[in-house]
Formats: sequence, C-alpha cells, structure tokens
Amino acid sequence: MSKRELIEPTPGDKRYVRRDDEGRFSEEVDVGKSSAADQRRHSSHDAGRGQGDKGDRQKA
Repeated sequence: MSKRELIEPTPGDKRYVRRDDEGRFSEEVDVGKSSAADQRRHSSHDAGRGQGDKGDRQKA
C-alpha cells in the first residue's frame, strides 16, 4: 500500500489520497472526516509512517 499524500485541489479542500502503481488515485478521503474517524477508533496495531489510517500512531 502506498503512503497517504495530502493534496489541496481547491483552496480549503484538503484530502488524503493514495495512488496505485500507475500514479492514479486509488483511495481518497477528506481530512476532516479522516481525523474524526481516527479519534473515534482505537486500533491494536502500530502503523508505519504515512499509514496513519491503518493502525495506531506511534508515540513521538
């Protein structure tokens, strides 16, 4: 799975996207919805860098 990439197609509309092997968008989610979902959920697995939606974030 590729890393999440932050894009802003229009001012004020930030989104996290993932790209497939050919560089096309394979997954897209609004930053606000993603952040809210991350805060509601408690995962039991650690996620690597750029994979924050796939598990718990490591402590800084």
